[in-house]
Amino acid sequence: MPDHGYVYELGRKLGLSDFGARTVQFIVVRPLRIALILIAALVIGRLCARAVRRLLKGAQARAPIKISSPRAQQRADTIADVLAGLIKASIYVIAAFMALSELGVNLAPLIAGAGIAGIAVGFGAQSLVKDFISGMFILVEDQYGVGDQVDLNGATGTVEDVTLRVTRVRGVDGTVWYVPNGEIRKVGNASMEWSRAVIDVQIAPDQDITKAMDAIAAAANAVAEDPASADVILEPPEVWGVHAVDATGVTIRLVVKTAPKEQAALARMLRGRILDRLREEGIRGPAQTTPVVLPGPADTAADPSTPSS
Repeated sequence: MPDHGYVYELGRKLGLSDFGARTVQFIVVRPLRIALILIAALVIGRLCARAVRRLLKGAQARAPIKISSPRAQQRADTIADVLAGLIKASIYVIAAFMALSELGVNLAPLIAGAGIAGIAVGFGAQSLVKDFISGMFILVEDQYGVGDQVDLNGATGTVEDVTLRVTRVRGVDGTVWYVPNGEIRKVGNASMEWSRAVIDVQIAPDQDITKAMDAIAAAANAVAEDPASADVILEPPEVWGVHAVDATGVTIRLVVKTAPKEQAALARMLRGRILDRLREEGIRGPAQTTPVVLPGPADTAADPSTPSS
């Protein structure tokens, strides 16, 4: 004889018929099992959500430079909430299937169909899953964000959008690059905490190097003392000295520590100031002579005083 359970046997001993004992067991035992399944799903879901948040905090701790970043903390919290929600949803779906099984619903066809569909989707979406996992760690570790100037495997420019699947970068020439997160092997971020303007100045080999270095330092210090540059330049400019020597001339390197994303504009300003200062000091560049402005063909034709050949 099949074992119907304690409630069924108790009902039979109390004089209930087989149908009555089965009905009592269905009304009492199965709702209790379903309630236990739902309670267990809630508890397991909360425990898994806490485990995910701790895992993401551990991943974020691997990037100690950005631990104090509010943006990184917000991203970590957002990703933790999303993953926790997905895990909870998965657990609740499993609990729902178990509850249906307690009600006598045949789940074999549903589970078989779902398994076949899952295998097919898994084979077809391997790269997609890879992109999502990589994007998750990019966001959690705050490797870069919108507005940062980055180099992603040759795609150089300003980040316009970051999702779990793809990163959109706009180049200096306006080209928009869509880089799948799973294809990113290394990230160069020129906007993280501080930047550095590097200016190489080349002079003729017969010029006074010490005088040229003093002129470059004077021009850079003048820019640093300008109130308009006070928030851009973080440390006094440094002339590192002779960086290279070749047949064309001598290269002197100047470096200036700047605020994030300000290095390009500051470098352009410094080049102009340094060029003016070198001209004032009479320091020539490689193969430089006195500049002569020659009229173009249109100017020659328009000027009646120009003799014809």
